[in-house]
Amino acid sequence: MPRASDARAAALLCAAVAGTPTEGALTRASALALLEEWVQSESLRRHCLAVEAAMRAQARARGADEELWGAAGLLHDLDYDRYPDPQTGHPRMAMAELERLGYPPELIRAVGSHADYLGIPRESEMERALAAVDELSGFVLACAYVRPGGLEGMGAKSVRKKLKQPSFAAAVSREDIARGAQELGVELDELIDSVIDALARVADEIGLARDS
Repeated sequence: MPRASDARAAALLCAAVAGTPTEGALTRASALALLEEWVQSESLRRHCLAVEAAMRAQARARGADEELWGAAGLLHDLDYDRYPDPQTGHPRMAMAELERLGYPPELIRAVGSHADYLGIPRESEMERALAAVDELSGFVLACAYVRPGGLEGMGAKSVRKKLKQPSFAAAVSREDIARGAQELGVELDELIDSVIDALARVADEIGLARDS
């Protein structure tokens, strides 16, 4: 008869092969594999990687579960490539898939709550953090892409200057960015600097690595 430890190891191995995050086995590798399976758009992948980095930074600052928060950021737009329609698709399909795969309920709820139109109140810090860094991460990326130095030397002041230009990254809601920081309980400049620093750590993954 196999030992309990052997049985658990076998279960975790099967989960890894299947890509299912069995309890205690939520890994970045499985989440990243799922993202790559569902998302073909390179720009959307970069956005998800950026939000993951920003969420990890927020988790570290709060002593929270970095893997859980990071996975929420990485997977929050999982279905947007396939099902972008807010009336029938995103993020409903992502939530259903994550539930099917056995992801934690709090992660699934965070994914749902980042979409205002679903009407899911943001009750946890993770939910509020995801909403706060989602649009902001996209905006910081846009700012970096038009700067010769990318993220190097970027600060809250330069990002705020771009926020005041309605024509720049016009699809990004300035109202959502401001509200996100307020609901999270942080100053906007502090949040901007946190996102910039987080993205700088993964510059190579999001296409912002400087040539040596």
